[in-house]
Amino acid sequence: MKALLELHLLQNFAPSNLNRDDTGSPKDVYFGGVRRGRISSQSFKRAMRMDFRQRALLADDEIGERTRRAHEAIRAMLQQAGRGLEESGRAAELALGGLGLPVRDGRTQYLLFLGKDELRRVAELILTHWSVFNEEPPAEAESGRKKGKAGKKAGLPGDLGKALLGALDGSKAVDVALFGRMLADLPEKNVDAAAQVAHALGTHAMHRREFDFFTAVDDLRPHDSAAADMLGTLEFGSATYYRYVCLDLGKLRNNLGGDDDLVLRGLKALVYATVYAVPTGKQNTFAAHNLPSLISSVIREDASPRNLANAFEVPVGVRDGGYIAGSIHQLTREWARQERIFGQGGRGRYVNAHDETDLEGLGANAGTVEYLVAQVIEDVAQVLVRLGT
Repeated sequence: MKALLELHLLQNFAPSNLNRDDTGSPKDVYFGGVRRGRISSQSFKRAMRMDFRQRALLADDEIGERTRRAHEAIRAMLQQAGRGLEESGRAAELALGGLGLPVRDGRTQYLLFLGKDELRRVAELILTHWSVFNEEPPAEAESGRKKGKAGKKAGLPGDLGKALLGALDGSKAVDVALFGRMLADLPEKNVDAAAQVAHALGTHAMHRREFDFFTAVDDLRPHDSAAADMLGTLEFGSATYYRYVCLDLGKLRNNLGGDDDLVLRGLKALVYATVYAVPTGKQNTFAAHNLPSLISSVIREDASPRNLANAFEVPVGVRDGGYIAGSIHQLTREWARQERIFGQGGRGRYVNAHDETDLEGLGANAGTVEYLVAQVIEDVAQVLVRLGT
């Protein structure tokens, strides 16, 4: 049985630049023949992962680290165990080299996405085999270390290398399980993402972006100077966005080793983060802390996922003085159309934060985010029982 949890959101952001391109401009995309506002999925996933840490629904070992400084995290664990700074750093680098992830110029070659529990297991292996990691390396191993990762692997006994690889098995990091990872040098340790997150898409045409011309004055300038000491421009925009998240519940369960309690807590963290987490780009300038106007969830069993972005292939026009009402109207109409044509209906729940009216076809009106989350968790718990049979 395949079971999916889908989240559909409509969210209007005030003037802002939450996610910019290489020129500093807000990201955009052409869709339905017109330019729309866009916020990348990577930007939202980063915000969601940071929300996991702040909301404290997950333990420290149940959250991952995306970093090129994994050796520093391992070194800190070794120091906490009473080992010295220099030898801890050397051992941590040797362990990562033994995994084929060498540290050069103070960093690994690329960002590693590792669970904190995996980092801890590597540190524990180092402590158990402390003498091996701190013995003087043979000349050929030292020479190989300078040449690359192959030499570092040769510097460790084969059984220890296998144990290090085993330390990367079965992480309980929820964000790794949700968003997946790719380790180019250790493909067998890749994790297929359980969650798919779409780029946030503007529901209407973005006719033009705005430019803020700003000046700054030196507080210590001479009193007879009237000129500004800094000039510049900042681009920004505003849009109503459609957001979509699709979660494969069975895949999440497998990624977390069948731990249903962790699945439910991770899912709770995900739903809260989807609702409340916002990318941080230029927030000190714009403070665009705008919550969603519509939050809709649906659980489908033995059905295909359903991104409803085509509801906005024809751009939303101004309705009731803005874009939110029209966006809700077009989303619910597309929802009903696809239900009629394709079937595969599921258990839907929603929160209408725009005008609190009932929305026919979206399922049960949860009324509040707290109640929506509680009901989603209860529904998923029942699905997990069926997945386990």
